[in-house]
Amino acid sequence: MTGWLSVALLAVPLLGALVLLLAPGALRPVLRTYGLILSGVTLALALVMAATFDHGRPTSLQFAVDQPWIPGLGLRLHLGVDGISLPLIVLTALLTFLCFGYLFWGRPRTPSRFLGNRPRALVFTLLVLEVGMIGTFLALDLLLFFIFFEIVLIPMYFLIGIWGGAGRRAASVKFILYTLLGSVVMLLGLLLVWARTGTLDMAELAAAHGAGMSRSVQILAFVAIGVGLAVKTPMWPLHTWLPDAHTEAPTVGSVLLAGVLLKMGTYGFARIAIPVLPEGATAVAPWLGAFAVVGIVYGALACLAQRDLKRMIAYSSVGHMGFVLLGFATLTPVGVNGALFANVAHGLITGLLFFLAGGIKDRYHTADIPSLGGGLLATMPRLGSVLTFAAIASLGLPGLAGFWGEMLALLGSFQPASGLPRALFRTYMVIGGLGAVLTAAYFVLMLSRVTHGRPSGAARQQETPDERPVAPLGSEESLAGQPATATLEAGNATQRIDDLRSYEVAAWTPLVVLIVLFGLWPGLLLSLTTPAAQTLLGALP
Repeated sequence: MTGWLSVALLAVPLLGALVLLLAPGALRPVLRTYGLILSGVTLALALVMAATFDHGRPTSLQFAVDQPWIPGLGLRLHLGVDGISLPLIVLTALLTFLCFGYLFWGRPRTPSRFLGNRPRALVFTLLVLEVGMIGTFLALDLLLFFIFFEIVLIPMYFLIGIWGGAGRRAASVKFILYTLLGSVVMLLGLLLVWARTGTLDMAELAAAHGAGMSRSVQILAFVAIGVGLAVKTPMWPLHTWLPDAHTEAPTVGSVLLAGVLLKMGTYGFARIAIPVLPEGATAVAPWLGAFAVVGIVYGALACLAQRDLKRMIAYSSVGHMGFVLLGFATLTPVGVNGALFANVAHGLITGLLFFLAGGIKDRYHTADIPSLGGGLLATMPRLGSVLTFAAIASLGLPGLAGFWGEMLALLGSFQPASGLPRALFRTYMVIGGLGAVLTAAYFVLMLSRVTHGRPSGAARQQETPDERPVAPLGSEESLAGQPATATLEAGNATQRIDDLRSYEVAAWTPLVVLIVLFGLWPGLLLSLTTPAAQTLLGALP
């Protein structure tokens, strides 16, 4: 019986959050490391799951739990893992652990400061967020999926609204309104499936290949479910909440939002929309592909116009998620493989980019690209080198993880599934290729403005740790406090700024290693997703 692993992945952060809620005073002496320990245990469980996963049966649901939940309604607590969900579970556990490490390894050493800035609320929020994220990837019941899908909204709302930047309240309200509206539409689609089939079991529905639902019902349900998923993804033109949320969110909020929450939307297409509603998927696929390629080009053009580094990275996610949706729209094993691979690669690369943006904002007190003044490689060569690495990984350089997903999505567009207009999808391939070129352009432009040239901006005098006012826990300003190792001259002001800090190296190194590993050895991930993608598409004509 290995189902205990699935339960434990949820139980550890959930019980940890409940202990914080019920016995806050008892944990005050160890609160500094409490979240780090719990997220570390969760990561260890996820790695055990990956190590014991039967890679010879990636299409089979493993570590399954199927117990009565609400017998009167026929609802069950049904959890399980396959080749589609396993990489995302490990990614979620890893990013959450690294966020805790980034927060607490870099905290000011004075206990009164640490304990005086809502640390209990922050730890509680991140633990509840982890429960919702992992639960979404474990759930095999439609209603259970929806509940976990919604759980993440509240902690992310507070993460942005309490620990975010100056415009945090407007950004958090916009985030919650958009995502809740999309969720209502998705719920209607899920209820339509339930009403027509009489079951909420996702494995049973996928095996039925749409039986019991007419083509018109499948199209209607696919559109409703797809809209809810597209808001979370986000797909153009339902993306407008994302730039504000990323710009105002604290560093850890941006990392988890881009690295995991966006994947919950695309995961829903792979787990629910395509296998459960195959005729609906075939009918809507050309439209899904059209919105995807518009998002690719729009995201790239928007990035070229951005002055704020975090906002630029946020718009880049719109483009990268466009490649994921394009891969799904092809309804081919190659395209779906590209989408699943790009999901994981984007989580690693964009998570690293937001970590870097937070580190730069911490040092310069701004993310405005012209104000940074360039010359980062001259003043902080290690930080500048990691930023360069992350940027070229995101633009899709061969040999790094960002290349494979986008290449496979475009390749799938060249030969889409039977029944789809081949000429139209080849047009999508050309437009997507243009978007890839524009992606390279805006990252090269950003690097030329930030890492190259002579330093001339950000002349604000950096305060010492003892003089700096205490910022809210989790904000970029509260992460500073290490000895300075670089000096910038600007007019009569001298700014002393440190290069990479030890806690940053610890938090970012795993992401760098995985980006290189998956770039050089894509089969490590494709061996899991390929059989799962073929099974997922088995219902399609």
